[in-house]
Order: sequence, then C-alpha cells, then structure tokens
Amino acid sequence: MEPVTLTTARLLLRRVGPQDTDAVCAAVQDAEIQRWTMVPSPYLPEHARTFTEEIAPKGWENGSLLTFGLFLAEGEELVGMLDLAMRSLSTAEIGFWGTKEHRGNGYVTEAVVEVCRWAFTQLSVDRVEWRAEVGNHPSRAVAERAGFVMEGVLRAAIIHGGVRRDAWVGGLLPSDLGLPSTAPYLPAQVSST
Repeated sequence: MEPVTLTTARLLLRRVGPQDTDAVCAAVQDAEIQRWTMVPSPYLPEHARTFTEEIAPKGWENGSLLTFGLFLAEGEELVGMLDLAMRSLSTAEIGFWGTKEHRGNGYVTEAVVEVCRWAFTQLSVDRVEWRAEVGNHPSRAVAERAGFVMEGVLRAAIIHGGVRRDAWVGGLLPSDLGLPSTAPYLPAQVSST
C-alpha cells in the first residue's frame, strides 16, 4: 500500500522515515511513553532507526501496520505517533502516543479522529478498536474525546515488561463519526426479563 499523508487544521500526518529518527528517539526517552507503550526500554538510537527505516516503511508496504508521524503543520515538529494495525478485513486497532512537550493541546485526539475517518471512508474499515493497559488514563481520555465507546476490561490481554496485564477496550464505528458502514450493523437486543 502506498503511504498516505493527511492534514488537519493544525497537523501534518505522514509516514515517518530516516529523517525522523532523531526526533523519535528523543521523544521516546519520556518515561510515560516507555511505561504505557510496547517500545523497548531503555530506548536506544538503534531502536529508533529500526522503527523509522524498517518497521514503519514495511508496515505500509504490506498494509499491516499503517504508521503516521504527527507533526505540527508549521515547521514539522514531532508531536506524536499513531498507528493502525489491520486486524481483519474490516477491523483495525489504533495505538498512539504524544510527546511530553505537546501533551494537553488536543493534537493526538485531532489525529485519531482524522485517521479513523480516513480508515472508514478509504479502507472500508467498519470498526476501530483501542486498547490500553488499565490505568493508562491519558490514553483513555484521548480515546473518549475521539468518540470511542468504552466496552470493558479484557483480562490478561496485554503483555508488557514480560507480565500479562488487564486492558481497557473501546470501539469506534463509522456511525460514531456520522459516516455509513460498509455492512449493516445489528446491535444486540437486550431483554428486560
């Protein structure tokens, strides 16, 4: 799949490459990113190189992991990272982080909405799932602001630091953004008996 560049009012969302290695490496030194995401810890320059030169480009090539660097539209300063992992024909899982210096500005939420809208309209995705370790309140806040409906807790669903951990799970459907689905959706009928 050819990489896609998206824009919002404030952001440029594009594929990362070798020119972004230093910025990625610097951002991921943040203890919060290492605490809540699956990046290696400690995060070394070779990890950033592998990510920007191999993992991100290959994910786009084979269509399995679509990674967007989130950059300020003016000056292209890195403010975060977002990826869509294609899980099945019409389902994707989203993951994201924001740089320490730019948290609290709504950039990641803005990017999540834009990438989900693109996935629903251009990739025929009918469900985007978000998962995070229970306790990752900043990630949950972004997901909720983007319109994700919290669906529950998955026991032992994440392995982090060699330990199984419970995960919150949420879902976003095209209808949550006022868009049509590619297939009809029949919600469960809850009986009052």
